[in-house]
Amino acid sequence: MTPALAGIIGWIVLQLGIGYWASRRIVSEEDYLVAGRSLGYPLAIATVFATWFGAETCIGAAGEAASNGLAGTVADPFGYAFCLVGMGVFFARALWRRKLETMGDLYRERFGVGVERLAVLMMVPTSVLWAAAQIRAFGQVLAAASPLEVHVTIGIAAAVVVAYTMFGGLLADTITDFVQGGALLVGLCALGVAVWTSDAAAGVHIPTERLSLAVQGGWLDTAEAWAVPVVGSIVAQELVARVIAAKNADVAARSSIFAGLLYLAVGLIPVGIGLAAPQLLGPLDDPEQVLVVAAERFLPTALYVVFTGALVSAILSTVDSALLVAGSLLGHNVLAPMLGVQDDARRVRIDRLAVAGFGVLAWVLAESSEGVYELVEMASGLGTSGLFVLVIVALVPGSPGGKWTAAATMLTGLAVYVAGEIFGLFGTPYVFSLIASVVVYGVGAALEKGPPAAPAPLAEGTT
Repeated sequence: MTPALAGIIGWIVLQLGIGYWASRRIVSEEDYLVAGRSLGYPLAIATVFATWFGAETCIGAAGEAASNGLAGTVADPFGYAFCLVGMGVFFARALWRRKLETMGDLYRERFGVGVERLAVLMMVPTSVLWAAAQIRAFGQVLAAASPLEVHVTIGIAAAVVVAYTMFGGLLADTITDFVQGGALLVGLCALGVAVWTSDAAAGVHIPTERLSLAVQGGWLDTAEAWAVPVVGSIVAQELVARVIAAKNADVAARSSIFAGLLYLAVGLIPVGIGLAAPQLLGPLDDPEQVLVVAAERFLPTALYVVFTGALVSAILSTVDSALLVAGSLLGHNVLAPMLGVQDDARRVRIDRLAVAGFGVLAWVLAESSEGVYELVEMASGLGTSGLFVLVIVALVPGSPGGKWTAAATMLTGLAVYVAGEIFGLFGTPYVFSLIASVVVYGVGAALEKGPPAAPAPLAEGTT
């Protein structure tokens, strides 16, 4: 067994142990879904950063930078960093004051049960795709550290992830995120210092054209490149769950802003290594293994073990969040109400079974995809334009429109995106789906005159 593989196994065992210990403190579904709304600044910042800083940054962005230069990394880290900051500035306080347990609750409060369930059915695929990206990245790390083929390691990764995720909900997730985020910072900083102080780095000259963020094409292409990560992810349940788990509105907002700035700063490390990879590392069979190969070449054995453990931690912190979101949305907002389940213990059991089922589906998607970045961008764009429009409406007191307008908005956004992205009928599918969603809601709100639901009252002690 290689030192790197031993380090990976050690990190997996550690995370499983922490998750199991924390899971024993769960006594209600609120504990399972939003950690009892108890997160202060250290845990809130760490869980937002660690959850978002996953495979697409460590593996995907480094590979994109190596293949396409800085222009390939518009979405990550730049777009997703702006997404986190935007959440803190514009949405976090309003969402926290609603006392939600999932995003589905917001749609139910404003538009009714039918819209809630339709929204859940549209949000779940996004989380499953996100989980599939992390499972694929986990498989890439295991493949680089062992003699096993990628298809085998992806299967192993899926099994580990499903077992890990079922342990303990958001309460366990935030505690492990704190450990994982610290390990990630240490591992990436050590790699950055080792690479850029090496003799090999002295002769590196990155061509100017590889340092441009300009997106090829016109303004619509530029808008598409930024809108998918920023608009498409700002209403993601993975992020919203951490915002509403904070102990007050100020912690929710400021933690998201600080995590976004930290995300950008740390995310530039794998991007920088990816930009220099053609000269530092030479040709690689798979660009997605840039970061792992660089660590193997430039770090001493002890630090390489730390780095691979940190990389695994980053992936685990994201994938368990994505699977937890998919399971909780289906369990909390659809299955438990349909079955008439009120008991907290039974509701948590339903959530866990849903998590396991979605873990198997994510493994199938990870096996069939062509790359991590492909999965992440599809996850950010699929159906989220209509959901974003409805969140804006739901948070504005006295806004017009009702359930039929909301349903038409969601379905239109999804249909337009699928027509452009899947069937290739036109370019920039996300921009057009966002425009179509706004237009449909505007028309529907003018026709559907029913009074909107009253806004939820502010929680006690909020400012």
